[in-house]
Amino acid sequence: MQTTLSSSLFRSALLAGAALPMLALSAQAMAQQLNEPQAPISAPDAPVPATDDEIGFAADSLVYDSDTEIVTASGNVQLLREGNRLRADKVVWNRNTGQVVAQGHVSVTDPEGNTAYGDRFDVTDTLKDGAVDNMLLVLEQGGRLAAAKGERVNGVYTLHKAAYTGCSVEDSDGCPKEPTWQINAVKVTYDPNRQRVTYNRATIELFGLPLIPLPGLSHPVGDNGGTGLLIPNIRYDRTNGFEVALPYYFKLAPNRDLTVTPHVYSDTLPMLETNFRHLWDRGAYQITGYVTHGRRVGIGERLPGGGISTANSQKDLRGYFDASGGMQLTPEWSVNGSLRVATDRTFLRRYDISRDDRLRSTLGVQRIGTNSYFSLAGWAVQTLRAGDPQGQTPIALPVMDYRLRMADPLLGGRIQLQANTLAITRTHGQDTQRAFAAFEWNLRKLTGMGQEVNFTTYLRGDVYHSSDNLLTSVESYRGRPGWQARGIAAAAIDVRWPFIGEAFGGVQRITPRIQVVAAPRLANLSVPNEDARAVDLEDSNLFALNRFAGYDRFEDSTRITYGLEYSLTLPDFALESIVGQSYRLNSRESILPDGTGLSDRTSDIVGRTTARFKDFISLTHRFRLDKDNLAIRRNEIDATVGSRKTYVMLGYLRLNRDIDDTLEDLRDREELRLGARVQFAKFWSVFGSTVIDLTDAKEDPFSLADGYEPVRHRLGIAYEDDCLTLGLTWRRDYQTTGDARKGNAFQLRLAFRNIGI
Repeated sequence: MQTTLSSSLFRSALLAGAALPMLALSAQAMAQQLNEPQAPISAPDAPVPATDDEIGFAADSLVYDSDTEIVTASGNVQLLREGNRLRADKVVWNRNTGQVVAQGHVSVTDPEGNTAYGDRFDVTDTLKDGAVDNMLLVLEQGGRLAAAKGERVNGVYTLHKAAYTGCSVEDSDGCPKEPTWQINAVKVTYDPNRQRVTYNRATIELFGLPLIPLPGLSHPVGDNGGTGLLIPNIRYDRTNGFEVALPYYFKLAPNRDLTVTPHVYSDTLPMLETNFRHLWDRGAYQITGYVTHGRRVGIGERLPGGGISTANSQKDLRGYFDASGGMQLTPEWSVNGSLRVATDRTFLRRYDISRDDRLRSTLGVQRIGTNSYFSLAGWAVQTLRAGDPQGQTPIALPVMDYRLRMADPLLGGRIQLQANTLAITRTHGQDTQRAFAAFEWNLRKLTGMGQEVNFTTYLRGDVYHSSDNLLTSVESYRGRPGWQARGIAAAAIDVRWPFIGEAFGGVQRITPRIQVVAAPRLANLSVPNEDARAVDLEDSNLFALNRFAGYDRFEDSTRITYGLEYSLTLPDFALESIVGQSYRLNSRESILPDGTGLSDRTSDIVGRTTARFKDFISLTHRFRLDKDNLAIRRNEIDATVGSRKTYVMLGYLRLNRDIDDTLEDLRDREELRLGARVQFAKFWSVFGSTVIDLTDAKEDPFSLADGYEPVRHRLGIAYEDDCLTLGLTWRRDYQTTGDARKGNAFQLRLAFRNIGI
């Protein structure tokens, strides 16, 4: 039975409702006579009232005592008024007093979606106010409140002898379980409008053990956050001693917030951190700042016994500023930028904020169309490297790039037009300006025998201007001062012939590939080299038209490149591999440095192999072999073995390119990286990682490492379930930079979920 009741029509509606069970019984008897299956009689959902004065009502049966003005509804009872919904096995309604008593599997859901459960509820006929014993309140935003007694007045819940938890109270099998954490209090108040829980005489309990009391505790519910204290961060390291960071979060608006975090140390002065974030319909930005007062120490100045020297140092403000953001002006146009600056070179490492050795600030505007791209940008870099002069660090303004793609109406294929300009300034170094215009034509054809043939034509004209060239230490990077011009022309044919068939229960593909590139001698050394200094032959650029990384150098050789690609795909296994080499047809001297694998007419042999087995094993191996004696010039391995919960990661890199030590951009090195995680219980795991510098003087004459120099070790234990993250991490650094000393560091991490912080 369902109906909507108003004050004036309430009596007649109840009388009609009382007769409905009799009609239902008659229909049931008729169904029996027709031998139809009997369906259980159950009230549908209560209808939505048209006004706030009406009550949507549904029940299996209804009894109305006109003498006492008491309505008794039984069986799947539902009441709906002003967005409040009550469900119960039985409801007794006293029309004279307005009291509603609900019994048996009672639940009351408010307009915000919070649901209170209990065996007996005493509420008013507005369904807004009431009281209940042994109450369970399930919040729509996440979290649960249980209390010996609870009441709701004007939409605000007040619970006595209550506990709050954001954890599930049932396991995966639906059996009851103790929550990982809960907050016990003498009195708890929850205001749905503010989305905030306030406690009186609260104590937090973790794994069933009571922790320190938390007087005056309050917090938002769910993940939306609200103004208040966040979980503190506790840490220890040798440089700063014990650290306690206590963030305070200000929710300024739904799309703006501010976090202020004081950092207090036992061995140094405190530091203040602030973070402001703003999101709006066209973009977002964030601003982060750190500030403290301390002594700036010159890098590498040490006291006897390993301490930090204070000679030539001064006490001053120290800090770091980081701001970034972007704005989408139209579907095509956007603006973005970032600003990163530190007061000195060791601040970020001293306070373990970042390990970046350069800070880059950028500003740019872009337009991305279907067939066009435009970018106008600028950037500046602050170096944090020891011994790296700031005056030699470039400032690029402006950097402009425009590209337009179109179909070739004559020969077919695609045409790309490009215009680019760059201006680099140094406060104490070489200044360079560059502009060029380029034309590129590409055509892809498939032959009747299945070969894939790609034709490429590339034309470019460059104009350079440079000054103070002698301030660049590497002669091959300088170029000639003043105005210089250069023309570039290149053509290429690239042929791939895949053979595909069934093999080993899967699909196998063998693809021979050959490429011919022709380019005349170019005036490369007459122009400066700003963006093409680090060059190395590898699988990613083996078949590239220009194997230099940037625009300032172009490979002026006529060459043939040949290789073989292989792939095998099985249901649980995939293998991909490529190997290749190139041969220069002309005999003129190459501008590519020795040790890059490209300086002689015949290049070194390069390749890559990638193997995957299910989601359990992933392996990538890159190599370069010397063409003369097959010595390993590059050996790089990245491997992961295990599942998401338990795994081992390995990274190994060895560059033994036998390079002239005058080129700082091509130094040799050897490094080992290890990482692992083992889950030894359902929610518990241990993890660790290490980085070891294996470089010695044979590989890099300027290296101070002895062939086994640990860089950083990390080891920790963590607990993580549906409502709690807890971890303890130990880390040891083996390198000292200025006042960022090597030593041990310990960090405790604790995060509660569904608590708004």
